Amino acid sequence: MTPAAPLHLLLLLCLLGGRRLRGEPGQGAGTWARFARLPYPEDELFLYDTFPAGFLWGAGSAAYQAEGGWRQGGKGASVWDTFAHRAAPAGARQPQPLPSAPAGGDVASDSYNNLFRDAEGLRRLGVSHYRFSLAWARLLPNGTAPPSAAGLAHYGRLLARLRQLGVEPVVTLYHWDLPERLQDAYGGWASPALAELFRDYAELCFRHFGGQVRYWLTIDNPYVVAWHGYATGRLPPGVKGGPQLGYRAAHHLLQAHAKVWHLYNDHFRPTQGGQVSIALSSHWIKPQAMTEQDIQECQKSLDFVLGWFAKPIFIDGDYPQSMKNNLSSLLPEFSDAEKKYIQGTADFFALSFGATLSFQLLDSQMKFHQLESLSLRQLLYWISREYNKPKIFIVENSWFVSGSTKRDDAKYIYYLKKFIMETLKAIRYDEVDVFGYTVWSLMDGFEWHRGYSIRRGLFYVDFQSHDKKFLPKSSALFYQKLIERNGFPPLPENQPIDGKFPCDFAWGIVDNYIQKTANTTPSQFLDTNVYVWDVHHTKKLIKVDGVVTPKRKRHCVDFAAIRLQISLLQEMHVTHFHFSLKWSLILPLGNLSQINHTFLHYYQCFVSELLRVNITPVVALWQPMAEDQGLPVVLAKYGAWENPETVQAFVEYAKLCFKNLGHHVKFWITMNEPYVRNLTYTAGHNLLKAHAKAWHLYDKEFRRSQKGKISIALQADWVEPACPFSKNDQEVADRVLEFDIGWLAEPIFGNGDYPHVMREWLHQRNSIDLYNFHLPYFSEEEKKLIQGSFDFFALSHYTTILVDWEKEDALKYDHYLQVQMIKDITWLNSPSRAAVVPWGLRKMLKWVKSKYGDVPVYIIANGIDDDQNMVQDKLRVYYIQNYINEALKGKEFMQSLYTESTSINFGIVFLPFSPPLDCSFHHLFWCFFLFPLSVRVPQTSVHSSFLFCLHLIHG
Repeated sequence: MTPAAPLHLLLLLCLLGGRRLRGEPGQGAGTWARFARLPYPEDELFLYDTFPAGFLWGAGSAAYQAEGGWRQGGKGASVWDTFAHRAAPAGARQPQPLPSAPAGGDVASDSYNNLFRDAEGLRRLGVSHYRFSLAWARLLPNGTAPPSAAGLAHYGRLLARLRQLGVEPVVTLYHWDLPERLQDAYGGWASPALAELFRDYAELCFRHFGGQVRYWLTIDNPYVVAWHGYATGRLPPGVKGGPQLGYRAAHHLLQAHAKVWHLYNDHFRPTQGGQVSIALSSHWIKPQAMTEQDIQECQKSLDFVLGWFAKPIFIDGDYPQSMKNNLSSLLPEFSDAEKKYIQGTADFFALSFGATLSFQLLDSQMKFHQLESLSLRQLLYWISREYNKPKIFIVENSWFVSGSTKRDDAKYIYYLKKFIMETLKAIRYDEVDVFGYTVWSLMDGFEWHRGYSIRRGLFYVDFQSHDKKFLPKSSALFYQKLIERNGFPPLPENQPIDGKFPCDFAWGIVDNYIQKTANTTPSQFLDTNVYVWDVHHTKKLIKVDGVVTPKRKRHCVDFAAIRLQISLLQEMHVTHFHFSLKWSLILPLGNLSQINHTFLHYYQCFVSELLRVNITPVVALWQPMAEDQGLPVVLAKYGAWENPETVQAFVEYAKLCFKNLGHHVKFWITMNEPYVRNLTYTAGHNLLKAHAKAWHLYDKEFRRSQKGKISIALQADWVEPACPFSKNDQEVADRVLEFDIGWLAEPIFGNGDYPHVMREWLHQRNSIDLYNFHLPYFSEEEKKLIQGSFDFFALSHYTTILVDWEKEDALKYDHYLQVQMIKDITWLNSPSRAAVVPWGLRKMLKWVKSKYGDVPVYIIANGIDDDQNMVQDKLRVYYIQNYINEALKGKEFMQSLYTESTSINFGIVFLPFSPPLDCSFHHLFWCFFLFPLSVRVPQTSVHSSFLFCLHLIHG
């Protein structure tokens, strides 16, 4: 007895059953212009929302990829069996199996012998449907009657188990595995006889299984079958017949599909109530430039791949006009009767998108010199516009990971997340009617021309094990949670919170490189010579020899650049300004033997002028730079920070700065953002000692009179496990945090020595891999010197990175730490590809508090680069708004000073931060870049972020 279908499926069947979809072609051409006009960055943000009620979630597989059992149950040979077993000619490209993996799909995932194992995977996921294909050669070993009783029984057992689980079957009649007998006897799809033989095979399936199946797909990806099976010969049956044979095979595939649709519509739909379509695969393409010509070429590209089959079925029974115009006699013609017969032979639009075709099996000539892309959302919109808003069922979608990747498949997760989020946007933003989604695939299997070199399954299959061990990957856990929530519902921690800044809230700007643009040339008032103006002849000033005027002292007003910068700061109504001194300008030789008094005087003037207009200077003594590491040339030449003498040189330099500038500076930073990934262990060791000695120097000799504070500022980007369910990834993330931040932080803010994780890891690496990574040891006296050498914890934070322990991409794999860098491709990115991840700041603050207690936190810099258009810095505005809001959420982790910035080339605004309406709480500074402080910005081109900050300050 056939079980009752779920109510939402019955309603859908009533609405769609038997309706032949049709529309007017060509409406999709407006897609590229529409998406080019969408608001930025709003349209690129992740959409937290759920899918419509009753949305179908599923997973899929194909018989040849997963079943195995190629000789069991009387199964006949398919063209893929023959192709995989055939010895490759010299120089031919073969699918690469893993070591000890079976050749081709002889065994594959062994689903034929593990039906209940696979079904248990479906139960764990909680899917509503399972797409699988019937092996034509298993049911009809010779391609025609009589049928195989064993084959019928196998699929009967599978359907029965799905019925027990309440999982709806979505059944593909033909997924590339044509019986070899039909290829040998008829020439396969090159023959018109195949259409009738396919109809007979379909009738067998409808009669035996139709009472349990509501969704049928006739053929999977006819583009690949026709083009690479009969034109290029890249795939079975491997016929290199050229374009003409490829187009003829496609012609027959369309005729075969139409025959099967009419068969079901006329004889089975009235009693079985199902629907029939064809699974069409497509790529997405974007124009090289937004010109009419390039957009037409993009439209043509889609016509030649998707439209080749979709237009005859969904529009008018005929091929796209662009194909007819370009292919002339190569393209077969349909008679008027055939056009009517083919037109409308689909009850829904079944779409396949992802790693099978995109960047793999798409013929390069069919790109028409445009750029391939992975925008599922834009493709869905194009289909909706091009084919009269059909109901769309995504029957295959995902990406892939390396064949060596086991269960923590982070890359796969983030592609899956991207595709599903784009589907959600297509539904919610673009009004595209998508009613189901199918992940490809349920389990790892044989991946066609790529063999076992990649994996696409939610479940890991150990191909080398006898029983084909079957284990859930991180992606399976991700997908299970997504199905459970029906999408990405807004979570409390993702929601913005309301709050007010305290009554003594402070604002500031930072420019790390004012010294580069500072005009330190004395004004004309310091020139002691006397001149005569030759008004009658040369019109020039003529110096009078032997006549000079008395010298006068330099005044701060002599530096024109200072007045400009101070005026810009005043316009922002800021209270703090953070910048770095340049050691090499003040002490060109690296010691006190030569002091550049002009630059020292310039800095004295700068900080005094800041105080004059009630702006507090925050000054860093040293910041690494590309040029000589920011050190005097002599020190850089003789080992830089690896030379112990640089430590004492830094202390002398610091003493000079404290003595000459300290009465105007209340916040000192010894080292500003030392970049640890370019730092040797010896250099880091000396840098820590230099910091500690400078701190103690200030504490003993200057603090009492100058009453300032001093610390080190560390770059502290957050590191997140790429697979949130993976203990291995969490361990890797913890290791990277200790090497990136703990390396310099633990000796100062912790126990006076390097993190235990570092020493343990380096010992392990040195003993196993025969490396020689020597982490120096501090003496007990040095530990006491370094430990506690801080007045606050100063950090800069720009972005968040994801890390994975599985090696996926050699170019982004850190062999030293054994960590794979991963990108969440749904994150918003700056032009330099820095990810915008506001919640990373909150997690970093929490980590600092958990590691080092209630130390006052100063966020010295935090920000992003933006579009070069000086006015439209919308990304920066979004960044500032959301990072400030995360600081509000993370206020319990913050004790003192907070700053936020955006681009290394621009100024930053400081916002001292503390909990709302708590005037007694310590300040926290926030900084963000607005514009180069050395350039006067016309009022007509003021940054959007500048205006936002003014509003924020006054609000």
